[in-house]
Amino acid sequence: MPQVQLKELSKIYGRSHLAVDRVNLTITDGEFLVLVGPSGCGKSTVLRMVAGLEEVTSGEIRIGDRIVNEVAPKDRDIAMVFQNYALYPHMTVYENMAFGLRRRKTPADEIDSTVRESARILGIESYLERRPRELSGGERQRVALGRAMVRKPQVFLFDEPLSNLDAKLRVQMRAEIKRLHQREKATMIYVTHDQVEAMTLGDRIAVLKKGVLQQVADPFTLYSRPANQFVAGFIGSPPINFFQATLAASGPYVLSADGLSVELPAAFGDRLGAMRGKTLTVGIRPEDLLLEPQAAGGRIEARADVVEPLGNEVLVHWTSPLGALVSRVQGQVAPAVGEGAPLHFTFEKLHFFDPDGEEALDGRAAVAGAGA
Repeated sequence: MPQVQLKELSKIYGRSHLAVDRVNLTITDGEFLVLVGPSGCGKSTVLRMVAGLEEVTSGEIRIGDRIVNEVAPKDRDIAMVFQNYALYPHMTVYENMAFGLRRRKTPADEIDSTVRESARILGIESYLERRPRELSGGERQRVALGRAMVRKPQVFLFDEPLSNLDAKLRVQMRAEIKRLHQREKATMIYVTHDQVEAMTLGDRIAVLKKGVLQQVADPFTLYSRPANQFVAGFIGSPPINFFQATLAASGPYVLSADGLSVELPAAFGDRLGAMRGKTLTVGIRPEDLLLEPQAAGGRIEARADVVEPLGNEVLVHWTSPLGALVSRVQGQVAPAVGEGAPLHFTFEKLHFFDPDGEEALDGRAAVAGAGA
């Protein structure tokens, strides 16, 4: 399978609407890369340009050794799975899956063996003589996957293929797509607005905001070392907590905010020295706000407002001098609504951001970039 390279890729609609702004990205051979971001961030536009369904305003798309900017979609050797399945309603499942192979004039016996093998892998062998209207949403999506599989393309493209499914089916189909990638070792580009979907599927994730690439990293790096405040806030469910604090102008590195005053270790000087006497944005993940005291850390006095039991854990929404906070409490032990409690944290779990440019200040962020 080839790699896909995007160089300074841009798309302008009309005279002035910049939908994609100079995206540089390399999807390596056999990689599963997820493009994620809120609605309108340009992720689907990037995918459609790779597919040839949108004209490139400027920049270059390379699949393998070929620049494909001017190559027709049918000649790019890609297969695309859409949100709405895009199945022919008058054809059976077998005919839908075989359609592309017949267009290529593939021998009939090869078509038959390929379609039946793909149907077996996806668990839809018994549906081959049915029409799409006789199938559930999950079954239709399996057919759409099968139609892409039988072509054995250089690159698979997925445009929010699971967004029409209910929660249980989305989990099942995520596993199917993951298995497909592991089995085929194919290069895959997947678009979603669902950050949980992105985290569970991608070898790497590319986060976009208003057409601009914010960060490219593996899921663990993206979560623990976000490049900026937008990435930190977008990745994670429930989202990270933010509050404003001021760093002492001189002397010990004291971090102060309403209801909080803690002295950071001297090692934080390398990260935060330039912010002396300034206000900065501090982030902490819900699972890092703990009910038990921690060594080398701080505490925030808070009151429980809402308690959300989830079985194996409880989400607690707190009111505090720092504002609203959310914590994740393991097990089934949680404070009652209205009960006050100190929330403890360790210093190494804090994330720091410039409140103006929103870039990470803690020295741990992975640099946003396009490399492998």
